[in-house]
Formats: sequence, C-alpha cells, structure tokens
Amino acid sequence: MKHVKSEEGEMLSKPFLDVCKQILPVIDKFGAAMALVKTDVGGNITRLENKYLSNPAEFQNLYNMVRLEVEAKKAEGSSSCTNGLLWLTRAMDFIVELFRNLMEHADWTMSQVCTEAYTKTLKKYHGWLASSTFTVAMKLAPDRKKFMDVVGEKGDINSDIEKFCSTFTPLLQENHKFLASVGLDEMKA
Repeated sequence: MKHVKSEEGEMLSKPFLDVCKQILPVIDKFGAAMALVKTDVGGNITRLENKYLSNPAEFQNLYNMVRLEVEAKKAEGSSSCTNGLLWLTRAMDFIVELFRNLMEHADWTMSQVCTEAYTKTLKKYHGWLASSTFTVAMKLAPDRKKFMDVVGEKGDINSDIEKFCSTFTPLLQENHKFLASVGLDEMKA
C-alpha cells in the first residue's frame, strides 16, 4: 500500500485498484453471504480500471476520472467512474469495519460482525430492498472460527488485519474527503 500515492501525495489509480483487488479472495471466503458485495466491488474495480486503461497517462491520478466527469456533468450517473469510486470506497469501508469487528469483538458471531459493519458503513446509503437483501444474506455468513482458520492459514492474521485497517483507512478517508469536495460523497443507491 505504500505505493498507492505518488511522491506528490496524489492517489494513484492502478495501485489503489490493485489493493482493492487483493480483497476479493478474502470476500470469497465468506461464501454466499458476500456474493453481492464481491460482485459490486469487482464491477466497480473493473469500471475504474477500464477508464484508467483507456488513457493511463491522463488517469494515472484516480481523482482525474472524477474531475473529468464533474466538468462534463456526468459524475452522478449510475455508470460513472465517480459512482464506481464512491461505492468501491464505501464497500472497502465496510470490509475494514468488518475486520475491526473481528479483532475487537471476539465473542461476536460472524453474522453480528457483518451486520454491525453494514449498519455503521453502508445501511444509510441503501434503500429498503438493498438493506433487506443484506440482512438475509448475513444469515449465510460462515462460522467465525472456520473463517478465521481459512483466512489465517499463512502468517499472523490478527497482525495482518490490524496493519491493513490502519494503513488502508486513511486512503479511504482521503477518497471521501475528495468526493465531498466535489459534492458527491452523499449520493445514495
């Protein structure tokens, strides 16, 4: 993650998206409970990556995609890169919060871990249908011990999760700050 920002402090498209891609296999370990999250995250990564690949020099800086759409008055479209960055950032907020819950609440079930993370990060942006769908999906969350055993096969999982959360959170906060600066951090589904 140390390469996600340029020497000038700009958020770089490819490194940021690469970090997000590394989360996909972890989301897979949740099975059916996170199928929608994985599809959404993967779709937003692909959308942003395709835009980056269309002109890597112009879109080396992640926020240039948003600036261009804001200037063209296309940022609020459901298929915009702005919308993709917003929802990717929110999904990553959810994952970080889920990981924090795993570390801070050893007595919680996976369903509790996921539901609390959802309530804290995504619920306010979802309508009734999306919220209800998520509630049902959380009933499919895997057993906590089995999940931790699977994701922690190599290395110190607690240390890895803590390091990921502390390093990635400021990057997500920066995305929110930038999106707020162009008036687009509060868009709903």
